[in-house]
Amino acid sequence: MAAIKQLFHISAPRHTVYEAISTVEGISKWWTKDTTGDGDPGGIMAFRFGNMGPDFKVTAQTEDKEVKWECVAGFDDWIGTTITFYLDENEGKTRVRFSHDNWKETGDHYAACNFSWARYMMSLRQLCETGVGAAYGSETYAKQLV
Repeated sequence: MAAIKQLFHISAPRHTVYEAISTVEGISKWWTKDTTGDGDPGGIMAFRFGNMGPDFKVTAQTEDKEVKWECVAGFDDWIGTTITFYLDENEGKTRVRFSHDNWKETGDHYAACNFSWARYMMSLRQLCETGVGAAYGSETYAKQLV
């Protein structure tokens, strides 16, 4: 099974990053503005990009350290995949290890998602460092496409 992995640093406290990846409000500022649901363990969060998008069940959270989700609805090739964020400190910054695992195929949609995840990880960093992310549907997102 294939995985998309990203490793990067954010110049912000771990708790700031944790809040951005573990709450509906936080996620709506860097991934997609149309984020709804329950970000607590066992809850389901829905992420919409126009009229489509995945639903994830929150499978684990450890404050300031880890967030895990499992895709339960949406794109056919996403169902059953898992997303994990691991946070730790490195050289005075928050180190983020992101992984989108259990892809059955590495076709065009996988390649497009690989590219997009890098862009959204940059948006997460931007949000945590400046207070303004570039979530899908936001003014910042639209400006970056020009």
